This record gives sequence, structure tokens and C-alpha cells, in this order.
Amino acid sequence: MALTNAAHASYEGRRILITGGAGFIGSNLARELVRAGAKVTIVDSLIPEYGGNLANIADLAGRVDLNISDVRDRHSLRYLLRDVDILFNLAGQTSHIDSMRDPVTDMDINARAQLDLLETCRVERPSVRVVFASTRQVYGRPQALPVTESHPLAPVDVNGITKLAGESFHRLYSSVYGIRSIVLRLTNTYGPGMRVKDARQTFLGIWVKRLLSGEEILIYGDGTQLRDFTYVSDVVSALMDAPFNDRAYGELFNLGGLGVHSLVAVAQTLIDLNGAGTYRMVPFPEENRSIDIGDFYADWSAAERVLGWRPTVDLRAGLRETLAYYRVNRDEYFS
Repeated sequence: MALTNAAHASYEGRRILITGGAGFIGSNLARELVRAGAKVTIVDSLIPEYGGNLANIADLAGRVDLNISDVRDRHSLRYLLRDVDILFNLAGQTSHIDSMRDPVTDMDINARAQLDLLETCRVERPSVRVVFASTRQVYGRPQALPVTESHPLAPVDVNGITKLAGESFHRLYSSVYGIRSIVLRLTNTYGPGMRVKDARQTFLGIWVKRLLSGEEILIYGDGTQLRDFTYVSDVVSALMDAPFNDRAYGELFNLGGLGVHSLVAVAQTLIDLNGAGTYRMVPFPEENRSIDIGDFYADWSAAERVLGWRPTVDLRAGLRETLAYYRVNRDEYFS
């Protein structure tokens, strides 16, 4: 589902840096930026647990520059940022469970490294425009639905706290130093290129793997939990729209999806599209139960009002594309 937004003509000849660019969202973004005529450099550590996968960018060989480096390495960032027009800051530790098992690493990647990066921008490239990918996890358990940007912030895990710190640094450097940064809070992004070997990135990933491997989909709890889902091309559209909107600098915006779906309904849709499969409800593992946020779906009206963005891909269409991709590319993602 390629993008057709005429505003993306603004990227012709622009120098772009994507941290986490070999990951799920970063690789889909890189592909659209190349189509738009941008000069793209991808930075990715390719640490196995964090989602980078060379299969995601195999079709971009020779069309992007790849730098295998860690966002925690301030020295390489100083070099990489020298001539950059737009920085898409997507690198991060995304697993909620991992953040509780290894909180110091989570803080190092999602908070300290973000501060280092912004300080490098301030010193080396203050004219850069920055888009930072944050998460719905900063809200914690919803007190009201749909969740707006004014909802209280009460993360239930270390990952939510460190991502909140990261986005706070971006907004601070915008207000104090004039770094033109925008924060997007993502929720349940899915589609081709997402991590499916485990649930570190999204539960939908492991569901897809199990379904296509002939195994049962396992749903924690009673399956009535409500979610919204954003197909990756819609996220890429928001990312690409944001840097050229003066009203967005220093602000934050929820992204979301079309419709609200129970987990059981999502599992059944996957099974229907696949033509076979089963699901089963299982008790929450204790470490998951303690940080589960219950129902969540976002109010994305601010993104529509300011960025002119709205989701366009419904869940059924997006899941159809996702299943088709992994049927063909399972060897690159399943193990």
C-alpha cells in the first residue's frame, strides 16, 4: 500500500537520517522516502532483540546508505548528523517485558541516548527537523476512552517511563533551543516487516507466526480487551507529513486506527483471512498481568486537525496484506 500524498514531493533531494531504520517502521519509511527522491541514511545496531532485520531493507540495497551503529554511540551520531535535514528518530527498546527484566538498558536506550542525540543536534546540526516515535504506553491504564493527549500520564512499566522521558527531552529541546521536533504517540502498529518471532514488538506478530505455522493463537485473559490498530503505511504517512508543518513543532500527537476491535474479533479476522486456524484463551502470565493496561484506543483528532492526517487502512485490509507478506517471506522472519 504505497503512499500517494502530493506533499511528499517536499522530500526530493532532502538528506534524511533514520535511527532504527532497519526495523519495522523505519524500513517502511525508508522505502517511501526513496520513492520520494530523498537521500536516505539508515542507522541501526542490528541487535537481534530490538527488531532490526536486513530482510526489511534488502530491496533498498544501493538506494540507501546503511550505517551499522548504535544510537547510544554519540561519536558516530556526531558524524552522521552533520548534513542532515530531517531526523526520524525511531530507534528504541520496545518490549514492555524486557523493560521490567532489564530496566537499566531500557533507560539507556530510550532516555539517556535520546538526550545525547538531542544534545548532538543542538551542537552539530541545530537546523535539523526531528520526528520522535513515542508510544501509547506513556498513558498507562486509561481513565477515559478514547484517550486524548490531555489524558493523565501514568505509565505502568519502565518502558512507558523511559519513552515519556525521551519525548519530554524532545519537547524541551524544542522550547528551549529551537530544535524543530515533533512527537508522535503510536499505538499497535502492524504490517509487513513487523517482528513476528516473538511478542517483543506487538502481540499481533506472534499471532501471525503461530497462525501461519499451524499453531493456536493464544489470547491472554478473556479476549474482550479493546484495541485500535494502525497499519504501517498510515504511520509512515504521519511521519512524512509532520516535519513540514510549522504548527507541529514542540507538540505531540496520538496516532490511531479505524474502528475499535476486541482481541477475539482480531483473532477471528486473522483466521477468516487465512482460511484456517484456531484460538484459545489462556491466563495472563503474572509478569504480563501486572503491566497490562486493559482497554485502549486513541483519539487522533489532534493529528487530523493539525497535520491533516487520518488513518485510511481498515484492519481487515491491513491484516490481509500482512498475512500475504509473511506467507512469502516466512524464512526471513520466523526464526
